[in-house]
Amino acid sequence: MKRHHGLRGAIAAATLLAFSALSDAGAAEPTLTGTLLKVHDERVITIGYRDASVPFSYYDADQKPIGYSIDVANLIVERIRTNLKLPDLKVRMIPITSQNRISLLQNGTIDFECTSTTNNAERAQQVSFSNSFFVIGTRLLVNKKSGIKDFADLKGKTLVVGAGTTSEKILRKMNVENSMGMDIISAKDHTESFLMLSTGRAKAMMMDDALLAGERAKARNADDYEIVGTPQTFEAYGCMLRKNDAPMKAVMDAAIADAQKSGLAATLYRHWFQQPIPPKRVNLDLPLSPRMQTLFANPGDKPLS
Repeated sequence: MKRHHGLRGAIAAATLLAFSALSDAGAAEPTLTGTLLKVHDERVITIGYRDASVPFSYYDADQKPIGYSIDVANLIVERIRTNLKLPDLKVRMIPITSQNRISLLQNGTIDFECTSTTNNAERAQQVSFSNSFFVIGTRLLVNKKSGIKDFADLKGKTLVVGAGTTSEKILRKMNVENSMGMDIISAKDHTESFLMLSTGRAKAMMMDDALLAGERAKARNADDYEIVGTPQTFEAYGCMLRKNDAPMKAVMDAAIADAQKSGLAATLYRHWFQQPIPPKRVNLDLPLSPRMQTLFANPGDKPLS
């Protein structure tokens, strides 16, 4: 995986400081049950990733998974590698989708995932979530010539949304409750959603605002599109792990909280959201929001919806 030397150095330094602090405090070693026991015995940890969730989890020019969420996952792996004293721990990466991510976690195919998954009450019945690492608002991406400025303008129009996402549920509920007569298309992923928008088969695309910024930045004619609409929800992304695996969750939470409190998370944010990113060197130009600043100052795992 290609990395910028400055960013890699910042991650390494912050990680070393976090581990040193734990050692100085005499922190207890993690209990070897559940996922940690599995990883310890197999000497392999398996991470689920998304292949087109720019800039969270996506492919670079060499078809290697990179992104903000991948960096968070790597911090967790380094914490596990150090805590379990497994310098030779191998990492296996498996692609997942919105539809199969929970089942692959439950059946043991993956050990955890950090992508763009919203922590909500419904999912929490099936899986557990780490501390949150991102906060988004659900909005719309439209062509500037569409005349669509907010959700009320969607009446009678064709919309596209990712299958199995929280945005899909919001749209379908809105359509029924407000008798809007929308034709809602469920796409398999973000790339397919944007293809439908860019070719005129859909008038708007609903998704998390940070992901919409990623799709817009990738477009050949990015200036033709804008993100609009009052956020229908504010949602927190967390890393998913198997339900009631407290030792694994403790390790994941600590890795995320340390990154947020040390300033490393802010460094990662600037790299992925405010600077040109591979493979096309696009810049999402998305400032750190007040909600993200609050999250970094007060790490936690509470859902926002």
